[in-house]
Amino acid sequence: MNPTDRIDEDACYRALCSHDARFDGRFFTAVTSTGIYCRPVCRVRTPRRENCRFFAHAAQAEHAGFRPCLRCRPELAPLERHWSMEDASAILAQQATRWLDDPQHWLDDAGALGARLAARLGVSDRHLRRVFEERLGVSPLQYLLTRKLLTAKQLLADTDLPVTQIALASGFGSVRRFNAAFLDHYRLNPTQLRREATGKGRDTGHGTAVRLGYRPPYDVAATLGFLRQRLIDGVAFLDDSLRLGQTLRMEVGGRTHTGWLVASFDETRCQLTLRVGDSLREVLPQVIHRLRAALDLDADPGAINAVLHGPFPDGDGLRVPGALDGFELAVRAVLGQQITVAAARTLAQRLVNRFGEPIETPFAQLTRLFPAPAVLAQAGGDALGELGIVRQRQAAIVALARAVATQGLVLNGSADVSTTLDALKALPGIGDWTAQYIAMRALRWPDAFPAGDVALHKALGVQDSRHPAREAEALSLAWKPWRSYAVVRAWSAGRVVPTSGALSP
Repeated sequence: MNPTDRIDEDACYRALCSHDARFDGRFFTAVTSTGIYCRPVCRVRTPRRENCRFFAHAAQAEHAGFRPCLRCRPELAPLERHWSMEDASAILAQQATRWLDDPQHWLDDAGALGARLAARLGVSDRHLRRVFEERLGVSPLQYLLTRKLLTAKQLLADTDLPVTQIALASGFGSVRRFNAAFLDHYRLNPTQLRREATGKGRDTGHGTAVRLGYRPPYDVAATLGFLRQRLIDGVAFLDDSLRLGQTLRMEVGGRTHTGWLVASFDETRCQLTLRVGDSLREVLPQVIHRLRAALDLDADPGAINAVLHGPFPDGDGLRVPGALDGFELAVRAVLGQQITVAAARTLAQRLVNRFGEPIETPFAQLTRLFPAPAVLAQAGGDALGELGIVRQRQAAIVALARAVATQGLVLNGSADVSTTLDALKALPGIGDWTAQYIAMRALRWPDAFPAGDVALHKALGVQDSRHPAREAEALSLAWKPWRSYAVVRAWSAGRVVPTSGALSP
């Protein structure tokens, strides 16, 4: 079945007429009379119904020969994140798109990428292509090409990065290939598009700024409040204007990049402005991807609330806060085992003060990087013990750091969840609660569920049961595949102080 057959076109047209931001990124409207495709929020004159075609993904619209609108800019739309547990092919397709959406993988040779992805998913390249085309209407490489082109389009419109640097950062092996792909798909060369773009050159603050969209409702105050309780001085800040700043270390293409970023919300436009320092400009697509995951900008509240609004009616705008650095999140999860948020934050601060690398930024609040995996992998028990970290967690932190630094343990949204959970629980001092918590926030798995969490038991009213974890697990089955969001809503509604294995990290 063609994926466009699954779209309710009349509902799409109604959303288009109302410019409803809740549907941003859930479909795109292509206009046959202009050859252009737009987001539902586009403010151009609404086209006639008979001139509209609707697509679930930008890649489908581009595969059908339509070009992205220069006004509403489809590259700013949140990604489609329709999680399904209905059958194996749906799960395979969503695992593949998660992997392809990560710019970390765009640097690989495109010819070998499909085979590598198929091998990672445990299927043949042919089977992956068949399932992908059945579910999305395009091949994996066609989907990837659209993601790369839209990313390049955003960098051309919003930044003054040289075209050559944009081509390489967007995963094209050469400027010649980049120019050819751009001209073939958009009928403009990159320089022409940059001249026609309207977003560049309006921002005069520190660093390079780009815009990112999200779907409402989004409880910004709740997300930032969650992060405020866990900020480490020198590594991150949140000021009175609700700007969130953080230092960052990234390994991209065998090179280490360090720098800073600042993010600020514009709730009236359902947008976020990301600003990065010059040292992160050449890996800007990777930074964008990490921030989208960390702030859960691609969540689809409509799909989530269809399952969770009934049991948690006050949580429609809540998101699952993630992390810019999965290793940092995992270390902090270990530090937070069975202690309060404040105590865990104190230990993390000591760890940064002792092992964190100094960094220069334009912000007095950003002075240090979180310790690198290679540094903590060599940390001695005496040094960690002096910080107040107990012996069991010393061993867990060192083992975790070694697994990331030398064994290739990946802690981000493109990792295989099942394999990563098994690898985490095989490490000393990491049990199911810690692994599930890491899956929620670092792996971005929407169906994680730390069944043994004490605060969760209190929020769900099963704390007096003989088997609270078992009862919590049984209750959670009705919330699949959004149990991570159910956990956040339960914690929020429970109004409990997280202790003893609860939401400490």
